[in-house]
Amino acid sequence: MAPAVHVENDRRGGGDSTRTILGWSADETVAAIREKRISARRYITTVLEQAKRGASLNAFVTLLRDQALEAADKVDAAIASGAALPPLAGLAIVAKDNINLAHLPTTGGTPALQYARPNNTAPSLRKLITAGAIVIGKANMHELAFGVTSTNFASFAQPVHNPYAFNMIPGGSSGGTAAAISSRVVPCGLGTDTGGSARIPAALTGIVGFRPSLGDGGPERRYEDDHAVVPISHTRDTVGALGRSVADVTLLDSIIAGQARPGAANLAGVRFGVPPVLWSGLDKDLEQVVLKARQLLEKAGAVLVDTDIPNLITLDNKISLPLALHEPRMDIPAYLSASGYTNITIDDIARGIASPDVQQLFQSVTDDTYGGVYKEVITVHRPALKRMYADYFLRANVSAILFPTTPLPATPIDYVHGSGNVSINGGPPQNTFGTYISFTSPGSDAGIPGLSIPAGLTRDGLPVGIEIDGPLGSDRRLLALGLAMEKILGRLPPPKKFARL
Repeated sequence: MAPAVHVENDRRGGGDSTRTILGWSADETVAAIREKRISARRYITTVLEQAKRGASLNAFVTLLRDQALEAADKVDAAIASGAALPPLAGLAIVAKDNINLAHLPTTGGTPALQYARPNNTAPSLRKLITAGAIVIGKANMHELAFGVTSTNFASFAQPVHNPYAFNMIPGGSSGGTAAAISSRVVPCGLGTDTGGSARIPAALTGIVGFRPSLGDGGPERRYEDDHAVVPISHTRDTVGALGRSVADVTLLDSIIAGQARPGAANLAGVRFGVPPVLWSGLDKDLEQVVLKARQLLEKAGAVLVDTDIPNLITLDNKISLPLALHEPRMDIPAYLSASGYTNITIDDIARGIASPDVQQLFQSVTDDTYGGVYKEVITVHRPALKRMYADYFLRANVSAILFPTTPLPATPIDYVHGSGNVSINGGPPQNTFGTYISFTSPGSDAGIPGLSIPAGLTRDGLPVGIEIDGPLGSDRRLLALGLAMEKILGRLPPPKKFARL
């Protein structure tokens, strides 16, 4: 369980209401602190109080109250002395609890790592801290990131709830980060993405989720990790940025990638591929939302190119599970060693898994079910998938591929299995995990960047995301398109419970 939070009621500086403060974007927050319209301590205190109000969401594994207030006081002291401030000075963020922050717990949402304290900090998070961001907590997640519901059975974590509908899943595996952002605790933060773990929860909680370019993990990799993130697959894993707006995400991305932030693109004449394979089998309510989004983009001058990607799903199915269920055998021991865990093994982790769905999946890791086909996947199938995408962007002459992030909105939490089955439009039961990643997985396996943006709400008030994937290395262009799309599609209203502060 997340610890109870008690913070001082510091009201130094500024007359802004709590509602106003928590509604600020990342840029607005940094500016307010820099311009002395609010003290960093008052801001961080307000944020921690909001985390306390939303404690039942189980968005956090650990709240770093004392550390966050100490960091805020240092910002205030620097401002008082007239010292130069780093670009994110005072900004509250959260980090998914599989991203290392040195000497503080990184549990990965799993019992074997509950008390583990790494000796290293993930480069992406370190860059944000160096730039002045204040980490207020480590966010809850699907255990070991092996799932898309964030229904965690570990006693210290428990299921994460969706701020828009309490008994619905928030998506995963970065569900805690998404829930904290959606419920107006912080404007932005870090998750990770293997097959959709940043984009899926973003779509289901009404925020923005960004998976940067990964490629083959060489120079084309946008965010480093240095074995400082609890891994699944080095071929697919990357840290991802989440925020309430695309601008929030571009701010984090600019610091991590060391590049200037893009401005909004002009959508007039921009060609988006809309392959039917990524628009099939949709929930009817979700379909109404994404079709309206398409109409708005076309009205803004975008050109939608109805050209398919033959055999995309068939090829991706040959790749995703062998990577996700064989590479942990290499990557988890490497992570444990780099983090200084001399007394924890991958077998210890396997024995301690608390969530039934993760136990079942991890058995394939233990048995090395996919070891025999791994070489073929790496040398034949994945290169073919990468060529398929590269050829598509050229053949269709499109800047990005447009599709619903998920085929259905949030579904009820499965408190028994964690991730059982779902039904779309009253059809036969389908595997929850496979259904939610069906559109996000191919781009992950190809190593290309993807951005999920809120498209609207269903008639039941559930958020729907629409995604754009771009060619390898086109991250800044993709974010520029996202900024323009957000202006056209509009921002979602906050969850009702967290709009009335």
